[in-house]
Amino acid sequence: MESIDKFDLAILQELQADARLTNAELAQRVGLSAAPCWRRVRALEAQGFIRGYHAEIDRHKIGLGVLAFVRVDTERVSNDATRKLEDAIRKMPEVVACHYISGTGTFELQVVAQDLNGFSAFARQHLMNLPNVKDLHTSFSLGEVKSSHALPLGHLGKPTNGRT
Repeated sequence: MESIDKFDLAILQELQADARLTNAELAQRVGLSAAPCWRRVRALEAQGFIRGYHAEIDRHKIGLGVLAFVRVDTERVSNDATRKLEDAIRKMPEVVACHYISGTGTFELQVVAQDLNGFSAFARQHLMNLPNVKDLHTSFSLGEVKSSHALPLGHLGKPTNGRT
């Protein structure tokens, strides 16, 4: 992992909390003047620490009341078959997250839909017809305890390899 200092860490923490901060506001919060703060933000972007800026939309407010967790079992695991399945999944906007998993199954998907009928139709028309799919196992969210895109950053400020 590339090293970052306390200012970079502070910038990441502040931008995770509010990516709409002006550079002047951000600089004031992290204890830098505007120009060095701006250069650091651009460097964090160039190095891939910051991948983008997004609006967090409440799925319930836009009528997506169902969140399903779908484990996908595949017929066979080969590079070509897996690549085709991954490509097909990436094209589905209803699939908001997909993870290649260990244990039972090959992929774990998070799928949103307006309601159960909408999810059922999507599963029958799209998920069941994905290439190389053997079986689907679905669980539904009954309530959200925590949902955050913010990553924990506390470990970045700690020394590594036992050094202080």
